[in-house]
Amino acid sequence: MRALKLAALMLLAVACAKENANNSSTASSTASSTGGVDLTGAGATFPYPIYSKWFSDYATRTGVKINYQSIGSGGGIRQLSEQTVDFGASDSPMSDDEMSKAKGGPIIHIPTVLGAVVITYNVPGLSSPLKLTSKAIADVFSGKITKWSDTRITSLNPGVTLPATDILVVHRSDGSGTTYIFTDYLSKTVGTWNTSVGKGKEVKWPVGLGAKGNEGVAGQVKQTPGAIGYVELAYAKQNNLPTAAIQNKAGKLILPSVAAVTAAAAGAAGTLPANTDYRISIVDAPGADSYPISSFTWILAYQHQRDQIKGKKLVDFLNWALTDGEAEASALDYAPLPTDMVSRVKTRVAAIDFNTAK
Repeated sequence: MRALKLAALMLLAVACAKENANNSSTASSTASSTGGVDLTGAGATFPYPIYSKWFSDYATRTGVKINYQSIGSGGGIRQLSEQTVDFGASDSPMSDDEMSKAKGGPIIHIPTVLGAVVITYNVPGLSSPLKLTSKAIADVFSGKITKWSDTRITSLNPGVTLPATDILVVHRSDGSGTTYIFTDYLSKTVGTWNTSVGKGKEVKWPVGLGAKGNEGVAGQVKQTPGAIGYVELAYAKQNNLPTAAIQNKAGKLILPSVAAVTAAAAGAAGTLPANTDYRISIVDAPGADSYPISSFTWILAYQHQRDQIKGKKLVDFLNWALTDGEAEASALDYAPLPTDMVSRVKTRVAAIDFNTAK
C-alpha cells in the first residue's frame, strides 16, 4: 500500500514539474484557478513524498489546502524571490546573494526533515550492494572511470564480478538541491572535485545524461542498463533500485537508511549553530554509523508576511509539521529532526511576523 501511495505521489510530481516548466508563475496561477487553495509553495523534489503526505493530512485535519509545485530547489528559490508563491522549499540553503535579491525582505530557513542522497545504479546480474568511496564516485561522475570493470571499482568489491560495459552517468538537468548536496559532499571529500566540477544547484557536468527531478533520474537509471545516478532515498526505494554502500568519515561502508541519516545528524550535532541561522551542511558527518551524504531540507518563508491571513496559516502549518508531521517521517524514508532541535526551530518559526507586515 505504501509503495502504491508513493507511486501516485511520484506521478503527480512529474505532472506538476512538466506543467510548471512552461510557465514560471504556474504555482500562482494554479491558486487562482482552483479557488479553494489557501497557500501555494514551490521547490525541491527531494522532500516531495513527505510534503505531499503532510499537505494531504493537514487539509484533512484543518481544511487548509496547500498547493505545492515540485519543480526543483532552484525554481522554488526563484518563485519565492519573485513573490509568486507563499513559501519555497529547497535542499540547498540560499546564498547571501540570493537572500539579498529576494523582493520580500529577509527569508527564514526552516529545517523540516533529513534525507539521504543515494548512489543508485542498474548493473544486471549484480546481487549484492555496490561498495564505493567518495574518490570512486567522483571519478565516475567526472568521466575518469568509464567501465564497470575498472579496477578502481572492482578493488572495492572483491569477489564480485562486474561487467566490462560502459557506465552511463545520469545527473540532474534542472537547478537542484539534490545536486547541491551531492556536489557539496564531493567538494568536501575529494580535493580535485573543487577545481574540476565544483558544487552548486547547477554545475557543468563533464559527462552524462541529464534528467529532470529526482523522479526523472530514478526513471532513467531504472530503464537503462549500465546507468548510475544520484537521487533521494525514497525515490530509489519506490523504484526498487539498489543503493550503494558508501565509505564514511570513520572509514566504514554504510548503506543509506533512516537510522544512518539520524546518526549523521547526531554526529554533526556539535556543529549545529546556537543562533537562528540554519543554513548548514552535515555531509561527511563524523560517527561510525553516519551515512555520509545526508542533509536537512528546508521550507523557506519571508520573515515579514505581507498577507496576515496567509501568514498565520503558514505559521500554523509549520508548527504542526514540526510536531505531528515529524512523526510521519520515518515511514517515508526520511529522518525526523533531533528532538532537542525542534524546540529551537519552533522559536525561529515564531519570528515570522504576520501582524505588522507591510
